[in-house]
Amino acid sequence: MSRHIQVTFDAKDPRALSSFWRDVLGYVHPGPPGVDVPEGADPLAAWDDFLARIGVPEEQRNTRSAVEDPEGQGPRLFFQQVPEDKAAKNRVHLDVRAAPGLEGEERMAALEAECARLVALGAARVRRDEPAPPLSTGYIVMTDPEGNEFCLD
Repeated sequence: MSRHIQVTFDAKDPRALSSFWRDVLGYVHPGPPGVDVPEGADPLAAWDDFLARIGVPEEQRNTRSAVEDPEGQGPRLFFQQVPEDKAAKNRVHLDVRAAPGLEGEERMAALEAECARLVALGAARVRRDEPAPPLSTGYIVMTDPEGNEFCLD
């Protein structure tokens, strides 16, 4: 029997970091429990209303956030606020599959296009590793807005 996983990120700004990863992966913010968020409505605004209604102090409303795969296939990502800054290289990182089935220059061109899109969202490019067959098809190392490393591959 396989298991479902949730990937948890420590974050300074859970809402902003979850919004970044939502846009990277095509995920969505789920609505609050028991709240039907109409199509086209902002689930984060629904969360603000919900948290205010149940008495969560304003300074505690950005302590956690989550995004989910709208098709229910990928893992849920959870973001929890922590007081400390990221101090070292993360020991686990995500590989974002941005060029499935492509090879060579076509693959690297697709990765470069996705890299440019993610930089516009707040990511930073670290380096490009060229294809080195047969073990590597090439990839681009990046960091998210809070410095967590991930790869476009």
